[in-house]
Order: sequence, then structure tokens, then C-alpha cells
Amino acid sequence: MFILLSVAIAPALALLSFFYLRKEISAEPSRLLLHTFIYGAILTFPIMFIQHVFQEEQIFSSLFLHQAIVTSALEEFFKWLVLIVAIYGHVEFDDPYDGILYGASVALGFATVENILYLLNFGMDEAILRAILPVSSHALFGVLMGYYIGRAKFTTITKSRYEIFYALIGPLALHTIYNSILGITGLELLLMVPFMLFLWLFSLSKVKKAHILSRRKRYKNHEYYVEEKV
Repeated sequence: MFILLSVAIAPALALLSFFYLRKEISAEPSRLLLHTFIYGAILTFPIMFIQHVFQEEQIFSSLFLHQAIVTSALEEFFKWLVLIVAIYGHVEFDDPYDGILYGASVALGFATVENILYLLNFGMDEAILRAILPVSSHALFGVLMGYYIGRAKFTTITKSRYEIFYALIGPLALHTIYNSILGITGLELLLMVPFMLFLWLFSLSKVKKAHILSRRKRYKNHEYYVEEKV
């Protein structure tokens, strides 16, 4: 059991550490990151219950609609909701790059519990594949969501509304594409490799842009401090 839990949790910790260590300014309080991770983990159970109900009732006969609404929209909406309700107004959310950390954290909290439950049911034969695909994809969806949440936090009220909308619709669209690829029997691997490569490059480009926004904010704050001191 200990080995299984270690294998299930390790990919999420590695990915979160990767994005955490890329922060250029100051380290983010680990307590709030841990809380965000736990929020994501707790989300897994109500989401899976709702998905089970939808599946049992066969509300959507179309596989695409089921993937888009029951899987992608439901998961991304609740992650987005946690960030907006519990994290967005927090005093420790004081830097645009923080959005990426909190977005990745809530996504990886969800992915970790989902991964544990999967490996408990089906064994560790697919542990490596799950680390490469579901866990990392959740993290990258979270990075994208967090990037726009970070932009929304430090812009005008009018612009922030659009950024908050992008924070939901962007990951939802990519998650739907991801699930749709998995549903194409025989071509899923051929299509998934370039998609995951694109997802990584796209997410890392957002990380780079978040760093630029953070530097600008730090520079403006420094200017304001100097002016006040003088």
C-alpha cells in the first residue's frame, strides 16, 4: 500500500515542485499551497459522485457531450470555483506568478486522489502512463487556469472579467480535446504525443509571460516605494 501511494503521489509532487522552483521572486507560503492542494483533493469525491450519477442516468447519449460536459466542464469548473472563492482574494496572492502555483496545486490535488483511486482499482501497471498523461495534463490545465487568474488579479476590473472567463474556458477547451483524443481508438497515441507536446510548450510560454508580469509588478512597487520614501 505504501509503495502504491508513493507511486500515485510522486508525479504530482514532482510537477508542483517544478513550477514552485521556477518562481523568480520570493517563495510562496507552503501552507496556502498545501491548503489549495487539499481543496483540489477534496473536490475529487463530489465530482466523481456527480459524474457517476450522470453516467448511470445516461443523460447524454453523445460521447462528445459526455466528455465535454460531464468530464471536462465539471472538473475544470470546480477547480476554477475553488480558485475564485478561496484563493483569489487571499492576502498571500500578491504576485501574478502565484496564480500558476495555485492553479497547478488545486489541479494536482484533484489528479493525485484520482490517480490513487485508479491505481487501487487497477494496479500499478499503468502508473508511468498515468503520470505522463492524466496527472501532467491536469497540472498543465491548472497552469493555464492559474495564469489567467493571476492576470485578472492584477489588472483593471473591466479586463479582469475577461481574464477570469478565459481562466475557465481555456482549460475546459483543452481538456475536452484531450478526452476526445483518448476516445479515438487506434489513433489516440499518435494524436496524443503532439497534443501533449503542444500543451507543455503552450503552458511553459504562459509561465514565461507570468514571470514578465511579476517583474513589471515588482518594478512598479519598487518605484512607488522609492517615491514614498523620498
